[in-house]
Amino acid sequence: MPAGRLLARAVTVPFAAGAAALVIAVVIAVVLTVVQLRPAAEAAEALTAMPVGASEGGEPAMLETEGAPAAEQDADPSGGPTADGAAGGGELLVHVVGEVSLPGVVELPAGSRVADAIEAAGGASDAAVLSAVNLARVLVDGEQLLVPNAEQIAAGAGAAGGAGAAAGAPSAVGSAAGGVAGGLVDLNAADAATLETLPRVGPALAQRIIDWREANGGFASVEQLMEVSGIGAKTFEGLAGQVTV
Repeated sequence: MPAGRLLARAVTVPFAAGAAALVIAVVIAVVLTVVQLRPAAEAAEALTAMPVGASEGGEPAMLETEGAPAAEQDADPSGGPTADGAAGGGELLVHVVGEVSLPGVVELPAGSRVADAIEAAGGASDAAVLSAVNLARVLVDGEQLLVPNAEQIAAGAGAAGGAGAAAGAPSAVGSAAGGVAGGLVDLNAADAATLETLPRVGPALAQRIIDWREANGGFASVEQLMEVSGIGAKTFEGLAGQVTV
């Protein structure tokens, strides 16, 4: 074989083999690329088909707005403020009559006392006998409060016992159940509501006073109050000047 043909053959064969190897490498690379990209493409297609706002598990996704306060979910279900005097407080109306500068209906915060009502009515007049009024008593909505003068006290006038008084409203002075002229409470005649107008006497203690009275045939002296369960020296000191037998 001529030398020129042998040389051409020696060059052509390696070139052809290299080209074939290159083609095979390219095909393999393409196949691997397709295999790797297919899961990603399928995932992208699934996400594209998923409804807006749905999560992978098929449940609605929670969208969070940046800066939105999380406390909104813990808001008070009652929808109202909880501060004292707001949703749980309110106002009360009291009709103040007698020896005050401006008799009439006054509006006060819940929990106000007799002294607050007198002040709201312009204050007591010179003829008022404030010693006959329990200034520390908590007011009841709708009650009538009488600030008496000496003549009314002598006649045994009631602060809340007359017409127009709120049903069940305790008396400041006078002839309500168990009350006597001068504002003293009769331990042997007072009912539970009247006893509760006394300082430090709540429903439970008022009932114990009545129970002791019935079990012992009445009080012979004010000092016997100390025999009632729950009345110690300090409580008795606050009651002694406001009760009688």
